[in-house]
Amino acid sequence: MSYKIKILSEGNNFRDFQEVPEKIYRNDPFRVAPLRSEVMRTLDQKQNPYFLNASLQKFICYNNGNPVARSIAVINRNHWMKYGKRTAFFGFFESVNDKEGVTRLFESISKYCADEGAEFIEGPFNPNHYSEQGLLTDNFQSAPVFFEPYNPDYYPDLIESVGFKVSKRLHTRINAKADKYLRDRYGDLYSGKASGDFTVRHISLWNLNTDLERIREVNNNAFADNWHFLPLTKPEYQFSARYSIFVTTPGLIVLIEKGNETVGVIQFMLNINLILKNMHGKASHLDYLRFMWKRRFIPSIVLFTAGIKKAYQNSMVAWLMLKAVCSIAQRYPVISTTWMTDDNIPSIKTSEHLGLVPYKWFSIYEKPIT
Repeated sequence: MSYKIKILSEGNNFRDFQEVPEKIYRNDPFRVAPLRSEVMRTLDQKQNPYFLNASLQKFICYNNGNPVARSIAVINRNHWMKYGKRTAFFGFFESVNDKEGVTRLFESISKYCADEGAEFIEGPFNPNHYSEQGLLTDNFQSAPVFFEPYNPDYYPDLIESVGFKVSKRLHTRINAKADKYLRDRYGDLYSGKASGDFTVRHISLWNLNTDLERIREVNNNAFADNWHFLPLTKPEYQFSARYSIFVTTPGLIVLIEKGNETVGVIQFMLNINLILKNMHGKASHLDYLRFMWKRRFIPSIVLFTAGIKKAYQNSMVAWLMLKAVCSIAQRYPVISTTWMTDDNIPSIKTSEHLGLVPYKWFSIYEKPIT
């Protein structure tokens, strides 16, 4: 066998980068292919403002001229400064079951990261801490919901075979009868216009940019102490929210305010994977129109974020958020969550109040660069 590693320049060999997962998942009944255009947009350093403060390289391993494994490597020195550890991140990892190919791949990644001053490699992050992350480690026999990673069952063994060890465990949760559960437990709670000093409302399309900035401020404050968290800049948040019209609606985003200050936010996303599955990573203008029609009938939603500013975390804002969730859940029988760490006790307790039970587990891996 003849292995060769290529580091891709912008646009060069991106077709091969996309071909690796197509080869792996060709006959997989559960995988939901992301839109190719969105993958390209995310990894375009000229478009994605995250890379104003970070660097990216894309790697492909070829065996006898055929692409068999791929990954990206990201260096973010702002992360080094905040956490005092020179860790590089890998992501968008895909590979056939070929230990030698993966060994060669990470040898090249390690050399690149070491040359940049990194001492550890950790991941997968796709491409950063705000994105899909981790390798699925169990419950492979079901399709992922939106924003949930999916991979073949041999990936964890393959990653560990080249020296990675688990550094963090994550999991998602689900309540497949949320509408009934919340009605039975909490009655017909409704997020009214006001409660005491607080106002509860949905996001406004007429003042979308202003409301997005309010959401960013709440999340940066509420999650400041979370694992690996770096505050999102305004351009970063606007970039990530650019196509939010496809994945959510104003009725799924709730802002809680005190006077002119937004103090709490709930963001639900539609489980658009139910539609994306049949698009196979490609979309024409007509496909987008069909998508917008079909999404009206999606029966499940994903709790994307629920944040309260630190100064209000022991106030009635949490109760108002619960009322808002109950109001939204009446229309959707299935609620799931994005990832949470196994040691995030407040998030776990909150999810238990909503009847959300553990669903899938994921691992983040790390190894020193030698």
